[in-house]
Amino acid sequence: MLEAAGLAVQLVNAAQAKNLPGRPKTDKLDAQWLARLTEMGLLRPSFVPPKAIRDLRDYTRARTRLTQERTRCFQRLEKLLEGALIKLSSVASKLTTESAKDMIKAMIAGQRDPRVLAALARTRMKAKHDDLVEALAGMFDDHHGELARLLLDQIAFCDDRITQLTIRITESVAAMPRAWGVDADGATGPDAGTGPDAAVLPAVARLAEIPGISENLARSIIAEIGLDMSRFPTAAHLVSWAGLCPSARQSGPRTRAGKKGQGDTWLRGCLGQAATGAARTATFLGERYHRIARRRGKAKAQVAVARSILVIIWHLLADPAARYTDLGASHYASRIDKDRKLRNHIRQIEALGFTVALTKAA
Repeated sequence: MLEAAGLAVQLVNAAQAKNLPGRPKTDKLDAQWLARLTEMGLLRPSFVPPKAIRDLRDYTRARTRLTQERTRCFQRLEKLLEGALIKLSSVASKLTTESAKDMIKAMIAGQRDPRVLAALARTRMKAKHDDLVEALAGMFDDHHGELARLLLDQIAFCDDRITQLTIRITESVAAMPRAWGVDADGATGPDAGTGPDAAVLPAVARLAEIPGISENLARSIIAEIGLDMSRFPTAAHLVSWAGLCPSARQSGPRTRAGKKGQGDTWLRGCLGQAATGAARTATFLGERYHRIARRRGKAKAQVAVARSILVIIWHLLADPAARYTDLGASHYASRIDKDRKLRNHIRQIEALGFTVALTKAA
């Protein structure tokens, strides 16, 4: 409303605008105090994306909530089957597979013979026929079928709405000129930059080159941080805003480990998902995850890789002509001191009770 009236609106941290102790506190005096601080330049405005990004953010966050609700429905369905002594999830990798859905729908329709249900398995699940027969021999009755039907209907509803939102999100990003690519001849537009000789890739395609990031996840990240990186002078500023770096805790000679800030929880969720996906790849980020996880645990490794991904994203959005280049899974191994590697291996072998004599190969 205020922006529509032509006013420049700032969102500031409440800690910076805290009133001084000993002063009377009323709404009128608070407004005067904020006006004085703004006039003297003592308030630093927080990041507020433009309206197009804010609208996109509403769509992506709504899709995330629907995805979470869909997951909860599958969890309720699994619990319902467990209560009926149907151990389908112990054989099938997950209930979202088509084979599992076919078996559940057949039970809802009244089929109770475990051999007939197991025969509905597809592809690789056919090899687990005997295990399926044992898992499907339970006490599933009509009331379980009614509840399962309600859950499947709710899952189907969420699937339809997620598809609808995904189409709307794709259209919204395609309508942003900053997200467009540039062809080799300099032409730009929503469909530009998709060829092999493109001068600039679209923003979504640039981010999707990073291990662990899909195109849908790239759009969700753009919805949180926008496309204009001039708001963040360096990648460290963006990392700090996202809450992926610890705060400084120092008093005299003593330095304590600080806690990371709250930041943008939606952005951290996207980056955590990307870090988990990158950990499964034979890339630089995957190797970085495993190196840190061995020493400090998986949780800290996930945050560290998420921070690395966010730094890469800042560089790709700050320079549209930049492209992601993977350093390779052997990046660390090729740069570790050879003598140190030898000492570590010798120490490990000697700990097993052996003596090692090294001879350099010709």
